[in-house]
Amino acid sequence: MVQLTEEERGLLRGDAGDGVAMAMRILVGTAEMLDAERLIPISSVHVDGCLYHGDSGTHFVERLVAAGGKVRVPTTLNVGALDLVHAGRVKLDPHRHDMARRMMMAYEQLGCRPSWTCAPYQAGHRPATGEDVAWGESNAIAFCNSVLGARTDRYGDFLDICAALTGRAPYTGFHKPENRLARIVIDAHNLPAPLTDEDSFYPVLGTWLGATCGSEVAVIDGLPAPISEDRLKAVGAAGASAGSVGLFHIVGVTPEAPTLQAALGGRSPDQTIVLTAPMLRGARDRLSTGIPVAGAPIDAVAIGSPHLSIDEFDRLSRLLAGRRVAVPFYACTGRHAVEALDRAGMRAGLDAAGIIVVADTCVVVTPIMKEGGGLLMTNSGKFAHYAPANVGYDVVYGSLADCVESAIAGRIVRDESLWR
Repeated sequence: MVQLTEEERGLLRGDAGDGVAMAMRILVGTAEMLDAERLIPISSVHVDGCLYHGDSGTHFVERLVAAGGKVRVPTTLNVGALDLVHAGRVKLDPHRHDMARRMMMAYEQLGCRPSWTCAPYQAGHRPATGEDVAWGESNAIAFCNSVLGARTDRYGDFLDICAALTGRAPYTGFHKPENRLARIVIDAHNLPAPLTDEDSFYPVLGTWLGATCGSEVAVIDGLPAPISEDRLKAVGAAGASAGSVGLFHIVGVTPEAPTLQAALGGRSPDQTIVLTAPMLRGARDRLSTGIPVAGAPIDAVAIGSPHLSIDEFDRLSRLLAGRRVAVPFYACTGRHAVEALDRAGMRAGLDAAGIIVVADTCVVVTPIMKEGGGLLMTNSGKFAHYAPANVGYDVVYGSLADCVESAIAGRIVRDESLWR
């Protein structure tokens, strides 16, 4: 039985309105299923349930609006099913387009910030280390726990908005300090420096981590510091896609791992794995579902899962060097980054190069790409994981430089030197 405070019993009775009472019933019922002893206050929420999957999701959030619901803590929104910045990008039929828009607008009516990004941590939503929050979206959860050191369990549709309306979450999972300690040590001391210096290494590392460790908490020892947030973002996104990683530690990099023993909480690990380059080569090869034959034609390139940062756009612009792509090249990002591109005067160059900037959503969750399938190149471990099933394209994984050169040539161009 979940022990509620007097304030929480009042929320359940309807003291704050019918919408909050409905959310509280759902939250308490979930806490009971999870055997949580109590609820805890949270300071913020990131909602993943705002992506249209069917009419029931729209009706659910509109019912909360009709019942007078309002969020009680700062709340950002994950991607929706529409690009509200670029009209005509999304090819939904009229009914689904209308329902998706209604869903997005209803979340705004609840008081959520219309961030529409899977990288809220790069759009100003950054809880402090040790702070309890309730975040949805797998890469955001991994980043929040691992890189920021804030505490969130995995909040799926539509528990996330219920936490936002009540300002509470079940005390379970990664909210508990003992569940945040590493159980597996990954010894990365023997990896070659040229490999760990490359951006394309980090999605592969995350893919290997997820496939090997699943949902277990691991600590990686031996990677050179510092590691940029974009690289850490890539580790968490690929790890969450490949194996439900919700928290990882890197010694000397992430806040709960100043030392190996701190990440372990002074305990001995259950397992130690010595990571080698051939292990990573295998993980990298498994990211490609298409046959990566040099010179084979490609049909599209997609990057930005998680959403591209302004730094990643800067690197893309430098790699393009004034050239134009020969195949559709989709760059998915949040509106915060689009605004930064405009301020920096970078958007015109991207448009001239033929880059299709997608905001508020991404190509693997809503119909944007040409139907009929084909061969897609990406530098995203998350795109590589989801694209074959979601959009019907086979995938070839490569670095960002590989993606640019392949898009310009219209055929596969990959630098294999690092992976030999």
